[in-house]
Amino acid sequence: MAQINIIQFRDNFQYFDKEIVLEIINIFIDEHSARINTISDSIEANDYDGIKFNCHSIKGVIANFCAPEVEEQARKLELMGTNQDTEGIGDLFEDFKVSSSQMVEELEVMKLEYN
Repeated sequence: MAQINIIQFRDNFQYFDKEIVLEIINIFIDEHSARINTISDSIEANDYDGIKFNCHSIKGVIANFCAPEVEEQARKLELMGTNQDTEGIGDLFEDFKVSSSQMVEELEVMKLEYN
């Protein structure tokens, strides 16, 4: 199953120059591993503010890429940090890592369209 709704993605970025879209994609891909590691570190440390902040931050970027399932997972993680209720956070985070990695793979393919 594709994570990115390509039609919505193209609608979101239709007025941007291809170079800008490519730059936005590249920045997300380049920062993805670090963001995942930061969220993981926050979860391991029971740093609720860190979970909330980092998941909120990545959620916004994911929303721009029109990946609703990944966005929803980030939203749920953010809410767990907000509520300081991390029961089941490990499984949700693992699902999020898989989904967001699939999204990165899709973005890698989409980059060809903007080169």
